[in-house]
Amino acid sequence: MDFQKLCTFETFKQVWKHYSYGENFDDMIEQEFKRTKGITYLDHAATTLYPESLIRDYSQDISRNVYGNPHSHNPSSRLTHDTIERVRYRILQHFNVTPEEYSVIFTSGCTAALKLVAESFPWRPQAEGEAGSHFCYLTDNHTSVVGIRGLTSGRGVVTMPVSPQEVENRAKDAAQGEDVVCETPHLFCYPAQSNFSGRKYPLSHVKGIQLRRLYPACDHEGRWFVLLDAASLVSCSPLNLQDCPADFIPISFYKMFGFPTGLGALLVHNDTAGILKKTYFGGGTAAAYLSGDDYFVPALNISDRFEDGTVSFLEIIAVNHSFNALYRITGGMHNIQQHTFGLARYTYMLLSSLCHGNGRPVALIYTEGQFESPSTQGAILNFNLMDSHGQIIGYSQVDIMASLYNIHVRTGCFCNTGACQFFLGITDQQMRKNLQAGHVCGDSIDLVDGQPTGSVRVSFGYMSTFEDCQKFLNFVAECFIEKPVTVDQDRLEKLKTVTAAPQGLREHHQIKISNGEKYKMDELEKPIEVSLRGFGDKNSNGYREAHTLTNIYIYPIKSCGAYEVHDWPVGPLGLLYDRGWMVVNGNGVCLSQKREQRLCLIHPQVQLPSNKLLLQASGMDTISVPLEKNTQMRTSYQVCQSKVCGDRVETVDCGDEAASWLSDFLGQPCRLIRLSPDFTREMKKRPSGAATSTSLSLVNEAQYLMINRASVELIQKLMSCREVDSEGDQILDTQNVISRFRANLVIAGVEPFEEDNWSHLIIGNTRFVVSVEDARWLEWTRKLGPEQKNR
Repeated sequence: MDFQKLCTFETFKQVWKHYSYGENFDDMIEQEFKRTKGITYLDHAATTLYPESLIRDYSQDISRNVYGNPHSHNPSSRLTHDTIERVRYRILQHFNVTPEEYSVIFTSGCTAALKLVAESFPWRPQAEGEAGSHFCYLTDNHTSVVGIRGLTSGRGVVTMPVSPQEVENRAKDAAQGEDVVCETPHLFCYPAQSNFSGRKYPLSHVKGIQLRRLYPACDHEGRWFVLLDAASLVSCSPLNLQDCPADFIPISFYKMFGFPTGLGALLVHNDTAGILKKTYFGGGTAAAYLSGDDYFVPALNISDRFEDGTVSFLEIIAVNHSFNALYRITGGMHNIQQHTFGLARYTYMLLSSLCHGNGRPVALIYTEGQFESPSTQGAILNFNLMDSHGQIIGYSQVDIMASLYNIHVRTGCFCNTGACQFFLGITDQQMRKNLQAGHVCGDSIDLVDGQPTGSVRVSFGYMSTFEDCQKFLNFVAECFIEKPVTVDQDRLEKLKTVTAAPQGLREHHQIKISNGEKYKMDELEKPIEVSLRGFGDKNSNGYREAHTLTNIYIYPIKSCGAYEVHDWPVGPLGLLYDRGWMVVNGNGVCLSQKREQRLCLIHPQVQLPSNKLLLQASGMDTISVPLEKNTQMRTSYQVCQSKVCGDRVETVDCGDEAASWLSDFLGQPCRLIRLSPDFTREMKKRPSGAATSTSLSLVNEAQYLMINRASVELIQKLMSCREVDSEGDQILDTQNVISRFRANLVIAGVEPFEEDNWSHLIIGNTRFVVSVEDARWLEWTRKLGPEQKNR
């Protein structure tokens, strides 16, 4: 088969079945990346490209909302703070961990994250009778990792570069020194994926080093910590930190999304964070300090402790839109990995099989495998081209010609001297000689004495297309192959038979928490077979009986209107479906009436017989969402995280129809979410006398809110007496006060504020334990003295 027939989409599909993210892939490229028309962009390992919808949505967000400094406490600042916290949660979700396991520290980039670890790690110099710390790293590491030794060398720390082969070849069969107590801290750094060759290193190395089974940890006593450089890997591959609980994980967002730039993060395992010691402290990092004395107490929160000054909050907000775009377009990292690996594998197979007319190969490819599986190889292809005599063609010449064809590649050593030396066979002596010859990192001196000083790298992103591969291969054939173009058919057929494992070792895990991934809901927990019934009947004299439950209200959607019922089931979280849903803005932050007053105009209704929640508002068509999932339907829902009164909650998205309805009514991007049935939110303060722990829905503090009509009427009377000028201001009637308090249970027939001294009450056969006065009620009664309340 000749080259032109091989360079077709039909051949690609024979090599790899996974391409694109649906039928509208070409339309998506046209809509989101039309600026790339005529450009073959193959430098995604340096930075990927952002979709146009990301910038559009982000611009609308910061144009519509006022985001203040998160260190203040005014409404705009609280919005910023809550949005930043939401982004932290979303980052952790993306890597399948929770805030209980890891903390997110925002930095100016991946390099700044590495520098933070270097400066804060508790390096211990060697002392008499006691071994010092070791800083160990794979030789296949980015410059920013190797650069840590610039700091450690001045602190008496042993620097130990380790080749990838040594890690396992010199390993021990079992964990070493488990009975030996040695707390000397050591740090081992390695990349999850080489930015030079795209090789994926085993994530099992993390535990292997921590347990001292692998070299060099097995040869040195002490506590071994692992820094997993994930910047290259996470651009096109999923990373499940449940499988590899590294202590430190630096990431870069522009490599993942293309935007924002100048922002990275360090994920720190919470069990490790306590060892880090800071010297400098900036604004926002202190719990307390004295300006006139050497007294400083760091902030308790890990993120606050290490984020000096005000974080780049507008860029952090952009990360949320970046996640939205990524998942909306691709469906998730597993799909991206399948798509990009297929393009890289196809390009590798053809490029490595191309030959000059005399039969000599065209390319010398730097890889340790044969692109068998996305579990061992990323979407990076590194090579040098050769002429028909077998001589290396300098990478600068390739780069210049590629630019003329509007093909964007990367050349040089890619800030990874260790891998460059290994693959190109450059000795330390030759590196020094090259410097003497005038060659420095990043220049165009590609050959010294006929030997290459670097190479060419092409890399793929989620928006890369088969046409990108096709144009690149045709470019090589047209510009660098002595005609006729021939193909090593034996090699090609052999590569075709290499078993590719599309599911790989690290793919398609059952993610516990994954933003944008699909999640199967189990049947909603059955409510306790108890009902409350309102007793509002009057006796023959027209008065209500003492201690009477007059009204029952549920608030299906947090901060929206009430739904009054006469009797209602009691579930494990309170009144069934009370505060089971809430509205979040485009960044996933909970909306309350303080931020969006029109929420009170939405009147949800729960229809138990039809299993529907109705959404109603003036001027809007009524729509419905299901109360529970029908297990026969096996419907998939999106899982996300949000925050209620400082508590992290796992929620389930209710779909696009409800989101569109709410967005139209409220005039801003919104979504309806509900508490996940598999998530348990415990009450912060267990009520005295409660038999078991109390679980909450999306309420603020307690399962039920109760109000006493007599207390409301007394407040109204006292407020009326205080009115000097009644013109213009009208005292709210009883029902208005009750509505604003948003009570579930309204009682009558008792003395004002008698309920303050209750420990419990019984309604029917149900016993309720009093927990705490609601903050809103305290605000109503704040100006009343004890003597007035006790009249």
